[in-house]
Amino acid sequence: MAGSTVSGIGSNIDTQAIVTSLVNAEKVPKQTQINTASQKATTTLSSIGKIQAALDAFRGAIDTMATSSSFTGLTGSSSDEKVATMTASNTASNGSFRLIIDQLAQASKLSTKNFPGGTSTVVNATAKSTTLTITQSGKAYDLSVPAGATLQQVRDSINTQFGTSGLSANIQTDSNGSRLILTSTTMGTGSDLTLSGNSGLDTGSTVVDEPLDAKYSIDGVASVSKTNSIEGALSGVNIKLLAVSAVKTGDASDPPVKNATLITVSTNNAALKSGVKGFVDTYNALITAMNAETKVTTNLDGSTTAASLTGDSTMRSLQAAIRNEFNQLSGTGKFKSLAQFGVTTSSSNGLLTLDDKKWDAAVKTNAADINSMFSGPDGMLARMKSATDDYAKSTTGILATRSTSLSDTLKDLTKQQSSLDERMTLLTNSLSAKYNAMDTLVAQLRQQSTSVMTTLNALNNPKTNN
Repeated sequence: MAGSTVSGIGSNIDTQAIVTSLVNAEKVPKQTQINTASQKATTTLSSIGKIQAALDAFRGAIDTMATSSSFTGLTGSSSDEKVATMTASNTASNGSFRLIIDQLAQASKLSTKNFPGGTSTVVNATAKSTTLTITQSGKAYDLSVPAGATLQQVRDSINTQFGTSGLSANIQTDSNGSRLILTSTTMGTGSDLTLSGNSGLDTGSTVVDEPLDAKYSIDGVASVSKTNSIEGALSGVNIKLLAVSAVKTGDASDPPVKNATLITVSTNNAALKSGVKGFVDTYNALITAMNAETKVTTNLDGSTTAASLTGDSTMRSLQAAIRNEFNQLSGTGKFKSLAQFGVTTSSSNGLLTLDDKKWDAAVKTNAADINSMFSGPDGMLARMKSATDDYAKSTTGILATRSTSLSDTLKDLTKQQSSLDERMTLLTNSLSAKYNAMDTLVAQLRQQSTSVMTTLNALNNPKTNN
């Protein structure tokens, strides 16, 4: 503590200890209040932050589940994944389809003339900038080619400026020199690339690949696509074309008969169980985080210790909101509750468990009910997301508002601490000055007393009188 040191030399009294005791008597009650409030606010803020993180993770998992096929139990397969692969979404239906690919979609590809000097060849030997115009599907992309630019620099500029537009450039080099190869991510008939401008790079350019549409058939129905990713041809099924179907061995017909790739969507109870278990684990992670911040711990001596959010009304209402949505009946099938599929809630901690035997028995006849319970605007996922909205909003949510309030409280307590320290410093200085003055006065009185006694002793001493 700042202030003058009072040693009590004149009075032989420990005035420094007196000052310290008086200052502490004034400071301790307020300091205790600040310390208690700071500790509570800090631990509560930390706990709220943990709950916010757990709730955000829970809601993120819900979003992922809502857009995936976790609760349909449907899986997609291809009989030849070298020819085509497929995925099934939550809107797919069981079925098998014969896919034959006659032609893959292809992008336009151009090549400039050969430059014997290689990649460092100067393609603009003039003193002024020139322009290379790349046109595709009626849209022109103008590239400025500065004076002295090399073939490598032109390639880098195209990729930097037009890469996000789907254009890309590479350099192909052999013993004869280098040439610029230009292509695009846009495929399909009509997406031809052309070069123009006054750069001279268009002169002598040649077509390497013509743009082509993908041509395929599903169950004999011929179809065309601008890309090799087929979406919507089958409800809820996305197909990626990888290679042209091979001709059947020994077939000599014209046109030749090609091997069909079997695209299958089927129910997989193991995948369905995995989806439900994923939800159970996600739900339990949130409840576990909340339990950790609200539980009461019994110590070895029988006493109890409350967590920072024990009895907190916000936590109680959040838990109630989540559990109410879980317990609410939903879906369009015969089974409308996860309890009917063997998912139960622990009465001690609120965590979910999955009984394998009950699950296996229920899923044999009512597997389709799972999807309607979880999915859709009235499904459990949507309801849980809605029930936690008011708590999870980043700035105006209940948890965010509490965090802001606690942060403001800590800032105010910091100011109170500074004010208390300043006031105690002033009090210490004031008391020290007073006790210094008292000590000085006592010293003077003692000196005067000693002087008087010396004089009296001299008067009463005969030897001194003679």
